[in-house]
Amino acid sequence: MSEPRKIGLLAGWGRYPVVIAEALQGQGYEVFCLGVKGHADPRLAAVCHDFDWVGLAKIGRAIRYFRRHGVKHVTMAGKIHKFLLFQPWIWFKHLPDWRAVRCFFPHFASMKKDRKDDTLLVAIVDEFARDQIAFAAATDFLPELLVKRGQLTRRAPSRAQAKDIEFGWIAAKEMGRLDIGQSVAVKGQATLAVEAIEGTDECIRRAGRLCAAGGFTVVKVAKPRQDMRFDVPTIGLGTLQTMVEAGAGCLAIEADRTIVIDQAEVARFADDHGLSIVAVADGVVSEAAIERAA
Repeated sequence: MSEPRKIGLLAGWGRYPVVIAEALQGQGYEVFCLGVKGHADPRLAAVCHDFDWVGLAKIGRAIRYFRRHGVKHVTMAGKIHKFLLFQPWIWFKHLPDWRAVRCFFPHFASMKKDRKDDTLLVAIVDEFARDQIAFAAATDFLPELLVKRGQLTRRAPSRAQAKDIEFGWIAAKEMGRLDIGQSVAVKGQATLAVEAIEGTDECIRRAGRLCAAGGFTVVKVAKPRQDMRFDVPTIGLGTLQTMVEAGAGCLAIEADRTIVIDQAEVARFADDHGLSIVAVADGVVSEAAIERAA
């Protein structure tokens, strides 16, 4: 009889880790999950073979957990609220273990390295690799979560929104290249808000406050050199709810490189609220789609 397939899951905030855990269990994996305290959904305990909590700065504990269970491959899913790293007395609150101190010393103490998302996440991946634990992309196990090119909603972007998508795509890709953020909000080919450490939802809310007339467009893309093991652009019902509350009218996402959680529900919600969602590969909406919207 063959040994059970084991996989580790490092779970952050949101529904995405639950979706991944359920999919992995359905594929016959034994899922050993560590939920990041203050982030992960407690429901993960019910859908994983084994579940435990881990502090934000307990890298050594996380490595020991996976080694103890014989896990050689781990995947990340869910957002980590990076703004927490800039709270007062952060390291006294989270008490990093020795592995975390060694991992993050060049970023937070000696300042020899920056604190960009990719820089910090690669540092964590490299620290796990010291113990022969490799990270895999969650979408390798559930590729259908990556949205295909085309229109997700009944409503297509208007000609003005298509122009804003093309304009916003260039800005968002540049922000991604600089590892600042993945989303921008645009109206009339003017940038209203750019995502940084606060995350997509706060970027959308800020755009709503600045554009009382509403009807603006949100563009969310992958980084030009996106590492699919982590920080893959993701949207779900929460994103759409924030857009409705802020007065946005259109969402453009990057085809084949954006995760859409509960896509049928997302499309249904968008249709019910008159939103347009389109997945594009190059920032250009087809003329046929624009004509259908006219």
